[in-house]
Amino acid sequence: MTESQDLSHFVRHPADGVAAMDLVVNGVYCGACIVAIEKGLGKEAGVRGARVNLANKRVTVEWDDGALEAPVILERLEALGYPAFPFTAEAADSVEAQEEKRLLRCLGVAAFGAMNVMLLSVSLWAGAENDPNAATRDLFHWLSALVALPCAAYAGMPFFESAARSIRAGALNMDVPISLGVILALALSVLQTVTHQHGSYYEGAVMLLMFLLAGRLLDQRMRRRTRDYAINLSAMRADRAVKLTDDGEARETPIAAVRPGDLVLARPGERIAVDGTVEDGRSEVDQSLVTGETAPAPVSPGAPVYAGTLNLTGALCIRVQNAGTGTFLDEVNGLLVNAVEQRSSYVRLADRAARLYVPVVHVTALLTFFAWLALGAGWQPALTIAITVLIITCPCALGLAVPAVQVVAAGALFRRGLILHSGEALERLADSDSVVFDKTGTLTLPRPVLANVADVAPADLALAGRLALASRHPLAKAIVEAAGAQSPLTAEEFPGEGVSGEFKGSPVRLGSVAWVAAEREAAPVAERWPDASLIALALPGRAVVFAIRQALRADAAAVVAELARERQVEILSGDREPAVALAARELGVTRYAAGLKPADKIARLKALKEAGRRPLMIGDGLNDAPALAAAYVSISPISAAHVAQAQADALFLGDCLAPVADAMRISTKARRLMVQNLWISAIYNAIAVPLAVLGFVTPLIAALAMSGSSVVVTLNALRARDPNRPRA
Repeated sequence: MTESQDLSHFVRHPADGVAAMDLVVNGVYCGACIVAIEKGLGKEAGVRGARVNLANKRVTVEWDDGALEAPVILERLEALGYPAFPFTAEAADSVEAQEEKRLLRCLGVAAFGAMNVMLLSVSLWAGAENDPNAATRDLFHWLSALVALPCAAYAGMPFFESAARSIRAGALNMDVPISLGVILALALSVLQTVTHQHGSYYEGAVMLLMFLLAGRLLDQRMRRRTRDYAINLSAMRADRAVKLTDDGEARETPIAAVRPGDLVLARPGERIAVDGTVEDGRSEVDQSLVTGETAPAPVSPGAPVYAGTLNLTGALCIRVQNAGTGTFLDEVNGLLVNAVEQRSSYVRLADRAARLYVPVVHVTALLTFFAWLALGAGWQPALTIAITVLIITCPCALGLAVPAVQVVAAGALFRRGLILHSGEALERLADSDSVVFDKTGTLTLPRPVLANVADVAPADLALAGRLALASRHPLAKAIVEAAGAQSPLTAEEFPGEGVSGEFKGSPVRLGSVAWVAAEREAAPVAERWPDASLIALALPGRAVVFAIRQALRADAAAVVAELARERQVEILSGDREPAVALAARELGVTRYAAGLKPADKIARLKALKEAGRRPLMIGDGLNDAPALAAAYVSISPISAAHVAQAQADALFLGDCLAPVADAMRISTKARRLMVQNLWISAIYNAIAVPLAVLGFVTPLIAALAMSGSSVVVTLNALRARDPNRPRA
């Protein structure tokens, strides 16, 4: 029972006196569903508000803390016809998968029914010249009913259930005229069969369901997200920390029990669990997901560290400032939530237009019925014409117009190395008029490389590679790869400093410039490579300095130049000023900013939007995730942090930026085809509806016309296929 559920650990408190919870609901397809949920929950005493995100079927509810219990919210949603449960990424993905399987089953049943009923109908049509006797005609009609009624009852459940929920909530969605047309067509068919009439409309009703289900399944597949940011943030957020007691004992403690001022231990290789200051110990911390900084940051007593960053080389004692709530990760999460809610207004606006279509259909069909009655027609012919209006105006082509193009274009983009997370991204990519790049991991390759390999003697590089094999430092891998080293040199590692060993009876060291005392040799290298991290090899009487940096992607300059011909291009990075300036100079970009925090990037994107621009954001780090969500449209590389991938509208594969340029070209063509399909649907209705109202069309012809319009928009959507060969 709902009353017995303990949902306290799903409830959060965004402000004093306010409780909130995120829920997953199924059966949300259009703006009427949003209205039903938000208005229905808003009537509950103590509820401050509810917001529905149609893209991921997520509901955020806020209420006065103490005014009601969380299970009451679930009970209210259940009463509205929308079963719900607390949001987790796994649960949300499971619901989407189950709904997709259900739609696929319904489509299979509808296709089976349509084919068999059509076979029976064709048999009657083929024998029409010989005027089959009443018994034969009735037999075929009853056989059609035997197939069509159970098939329609099962295949139509997604529409019937949605329409029933909509009516109970006092709103009308697009499933109401669909359900009404199907039910009336089936009821009239049964009546005509019982009264031994010549015609029936079983095939029209089942074919109608088949095409509508095809459109809904296409739409469902485009909306389903493979990841959600919550699971990625929770993967980075530690739920336990090693707390140091006053007597020096290390005790593993739930993060909820850690308080500001406590001492916690962060061991090498672990993610830091809290925001705080280093009290004791030295190490290097990978802060790339937080700051975008290229190199691991050395930390020592007094240095700040953040929850979610990775401690690399040495143990650290950290004085806690924030744990659990109030950390940097929580700040990023808040920015993400706000950005996602702002973006959902795009979906609501489109669905609001669709809601206006529904009452027009109902009123038109009703007026048609009474008009024919007034003109002296019987109730049965008048009802037949009204059903014809309902069927012929059902938004089959409208439902397929956009999803069909999305699926075809998504396949073309996949062949070019880009994966869409959202079908709506195609439209927004085509509309974007400015491009904002992050630098680290986006314009550059995610792995570091040895930049000055040509300046290093092969023997020195080979020795450095053998020493690097003995190190756990992430930058050592660049030297190992450049040297092709396979056998390590016996050496001792000093955390945060480097490795020391012996070669041919002489001591050798590989590590930081300061530890090796190679400042003089490092100066010209640093001047030439201002964005590089420097590692030095100390040999008897001399030192060799290695510049390790993240190189620009091979086609970065060409892609940026192509984009700059039609769009404004700029770089926003959390990296150092010299590194960003060098990259901008190499790419020919004049607009750039360095050392930015997540809020700074969002502020810049907001300024672009206020100036009337529609920015495309391309980034990869945790610090980019809020900006990716806040941008008009966004893309991340496949190597990006999981949270950045989840917020991006698309991911590109491989080490090249070419898929970004391809996305612009293909999305522009896809948008043009979407507009064409919508015009085809509009013109179809402009011609078909008057003919149906005037009685020139039967329900069967209406179903065929509706199906024909769907076929036309689908064939037009196939033009979104990319004619060029995939890139290798």
